[in-house]
Amino acid sequence: MFEEGAGCVAVVGVQWGDEGKGKIVDVLAERATIVARYQGGANAGHTVRVEGEEFVLHLIPSGILYPGVRCLMGNGTVVDPWTLLEEMAGLRARGIDLERRLGLSSRAHLVLPYHRMLDRALEASRGVDRIGTTGRGIGPAYRDKVNRTGLRVGDLRDPGRAAEVVRAACSAANDTMERLELDDRVDPEEVLEALEAVRPSFLELATDVGQEIRDGLGEGGRVLLEGAQGSLLDIDHGTYPFVTSSTTTAGGAAAGVGIGPTMIDEVIGVVKAYTTRVGNGPFPTELPGEEAERLRSLGDEFGATTGRPRRPGWFDGVAVNFAAGVNGLTGLAVTKLDVLDSFRELQVAVGYTLEEEPLARFPDSAAELERVRPVYERLPGWEEDTTGARRWDDLPELARGYLERLEQLAGAPIQWVSVGQARRQIIRVGPSRGVPIAG
Repeated sequence: MFEEGAGCVAVVGVQWGDEGKGKIVDVLAERATIVARYQGGANAGHTVRVEGEEFVLHLIPSGILYPGVRCLMGNGTVVDPWTLLEEMAGLRARGIDLERRLGLSSRAHLVLPYHRMLDRALEASRGVDRIGTTGRGIGPAYRDKVNRTGLRVGDLRDPGRAAEVVRAACSAANDTMERLELDDRVDPEEVLEALEAVRPSFLELATDVGQEIRDGLGEGGRVLLEGAQGSLLDIDHGTYPFVTSSTTTAGGAAAGVGIGPTMIDEVIGVVKAYTTRVGNGPFPTELPGEEAERLRSLGDEFGATTGRPRRPGWFDGVAVNFAAGVNGLTGLAVTKLDVLDSFRELQVAVGYTLEEEPLARFPDSAAELERVRPVYERLPGWEEDTTGARRWDDLPELARGYLERLEQLAGAPIQWVSVGQARRQIIRVGPSRGVPIAG
């Protein structure tokens, strides 16, 4: 990608998030001029490791670790001002130059203290039906956006307008807390005072992200669009209601930064060589007990933002094939292949059954997905170290066979394989392998 000069590439997750998008974006960003985040908030985290140092990014695009790359947060994001400023301060403290390198869409909505209060309260009120949110106010902020009662970055230019929005939202939030018979309340004047303190910094960041990207492409630039979470957590196409509150798919990439879909040249889907999920919701290939603990331990499967243990399972070809179709993938990046190096036997789900009958599609109902049983295909493990591989032919034959099977199930060609946490531990896979791709 970017071989021909200018271009726009979207990087999306095609499982339930935590696929390793941060590393793939970091690798691709070396040749990018702009990296733009198009949805989500500080409930997501991308972990990038550079020369032994670990960077966990929650809002700022992964391209920030390359000097000279312009990093943008689009209108599809929701941004907690204090979390963003803290993240910026942390990067500066580690020697990362941010001067004129960050931009935030004037149309992006703000996550404010009453959103966090409501998020925690509403999640607790669901009882056994909890979704598993991070409690960081993301859902309530998106709800205000859709309800047309939110506060956008550009609104900070008009303090009177901002005060009206905040006072009305605080009143509504306090009414909700009273209805739930909870004691917490939010003081609108305290919120406004805190906002006034950050207003100059935020207005310095404010920009028209879509225009910047269009101008950049017109001048021969190279743009990466970076998503958070994964396609199976998409508000429309995911395992609703156990989903996030934004559009995580490639269609959301265009809308989330303000460009037309025809401007996206490639869509790279990131998948783990197995599957994980955080939070509640159906997960057909989830492993039990000791098997889950082994995979979790080998893969260090704990949330970058929350530290919550992830639920591990075998690769789900049905789910990935569905997500590949929704996104219109042009290529795959497979991460964490090395985590499977010690397994004698591997399994991949190649189908589902529902009430002992074959199911030919990925269910659109979480209740139905909860009841399916995966049909597994067993594949031999390679039981060799892959972390030193830098070319396709360096991989053990059985590892290549495993990857080729994942490729066929997904219906998209593998372009990248990650075999470790470091930047250099990645393989660019060329088209010359001649692997037939099943539709």
